[in-house]
Amino acid sequence: MSHSPNNETTPLRFWRKDQIVHLTDVPVSRTLLQTIREDLKCTGTKEGCGEGDCGACTVVIAEVENNELHFRAVNSCIRLAHSVNSLAVWSVEDLVAQDGSLHPVQNAMLHAHASQCGFCTPGFVMSLFAMYQNYTVKGKAIDRQLAQTELAGNLCRCTGYRPILDAAMNLSNFECPPSLEVNHPIVRQKLEALAKLTAEESRQNNSPRLDSAKNLKATKLTTNAAYLQPQSLHELLQVRQKSPLSQLVAGATDVGLWITKHFKTFDSIIDLTQVQELRRVEEYPHHIAIGAGVKVEQAFSALLKDRPQLSTFAERFAGLPIRNSATLGGNIGNGSPIGDSMPMLIALGSSVVLMQMEKGQIRHREVMLEDFYTGYRTSILKPTEVICWIKVPKPQSNEVFRAYKISKRFDDDISAVCLCINLSVSNGTITFASIGAGGVAATPSKARMTEKALTGQAFNMHSFKKAQIVLADEFKPLSDMRASAAYRKHILESLIQRFAIETLYPETSGQALHPSNEATPFWIDLANVNASSIELHTPIHP
Repeated sequence: MSHSPNNETTPLRFWRKDQIVHLTDVPVSRTLLQTIREDLKCTGTKEGCGEGDCGACTVVIAEVENNELHFRAVNSCIRLAHSVNSLAVWSVEDLVAQDGSLHPVQNAMLHAHASQCGFCTPGFVMSLFAMYQNYTVKGKAIDRQLAQTELAGNLCRCTGYRPILDAAMNLSNFECPPSLEVNHPIVRQKLEALAKLTAEESRQNNSPRLDSAKNLKATKLTTNAAYLQPQSLHELLQVRQKSPLSQLVAGATDVGLWITKHFKTFDSIIDLTQVQELRRVEEYPHHIAIGAGVKVEQAFSALLKDRPQLSTFAERFAGLPIRNSATLGGNIGNGSPIGDSMPMLIALGSSVVLMQMEKGQIRHREVMLEDFYTGYRTSILKPTEVICWIKVPKPQSNEVFRAYKISKRFDDDISAVCLCINLSVSNGTITFASIGAGGVAATPSKARMTEKALTGQAFNMHSFKKAQIVLADEFKPLSDMRASAAYRKHILESLIQRFAIETLYPETSGQALHPSNEATPFWIDLANVNASSIELHTPIHP
């Protein structure tokens, strides 16, 4: 395997095809797609966009969580190869028996005539394989809505999707050859053994050479490995203290782009996804604490328990393969002004807990998320600090909350504007306002002037009309390939109007059509609302 001289290597082990795959010389910057296609010579997995948008590179990984195997479709093109250390991996080559018998997902695609040019087909097959393991094997039905949500991260230019969705809904109609069935107890046993081995190697790599390291400005880790996966919070903070210049990753869905698009390589990487303390969601009386290593899909599932109206917004956060790799802590740490989670979290009054090792002691501080950023992709995070938890307050009984994302595509697209509005309403008066905005400034921002304009005002259209003017002037957005500055300002005005109509007049805005009280899709034509029928000064029901 060839690699650049400054690209350090580390051994890699994972479970595939009923055996352990052991690669001894894998550069830390190598992607899982490169490993599958070039090292394992499995070229059924395709490379399309190289940025996690098209899904042609989709593979399935599994790991043990709560004594059960959890299967996830992921984008191998931006997934670091070492991130699957101690996990199980399936590619499209693994779904055919030696006698040529097909897996049910392949049979379903075949009978539905769901492949034309075929380039995207391996990715769809693997997303269907994850669905088969997560639903069909467990006796759960797959309807059209579920299929659309699960397959939103896979793009097809030929079929129009209908036959692919038909295939997804008919997975249970086909028998699985015994040789292709996943033996859960055996795989779980092998992964647990691999995890123990990895944990032991992690302890050996972090000691004693790490403890003797003195030069904090070194660009390379002073350990036996260039790709580190600490298993505990103490290990993570210790490694970060000694190696503040190493690249910290979680899902690496953005760092992966640096590799595939900017051809960047790294001498050392610290992967926090195996830190057990940061993989949990903890419930408290007044808030939930989401670990920085919790996948976005799991994080939104936790948030939806208290705020089901976030359902559509959550599904529009990239595609499922991205949500299965990306973490909430990584999205915050990345600091993109068009990151979807930050405006929502700012509106909800969330804070982040930062931790570091200092003189042998763990130190922490907590800051409100809106105060975390100092500029474009910059923050108050110190070189030796790590984002550890995101604390999200639980809703009050008088909370009125909506989250909106505007993009060119409904699914699997980046925001042009994101606006999240959270109000407390008592006796027809807005007693509290918190608004987060994305895509309109150099950082995810809090609309403080608009909040002030709403607080203490009557909960009616007249108050929102005044706040609309304030919001339009509060930000000075830029023009780029996604939207012009003028368009973004217009969208801000439209979204606060939309919030007012949806919350004040749900029967007029179409909210009555949504039993879960989700925010309606943006294609609802607000122009059909008769403005003359809206009484501007009448307080409405909470």
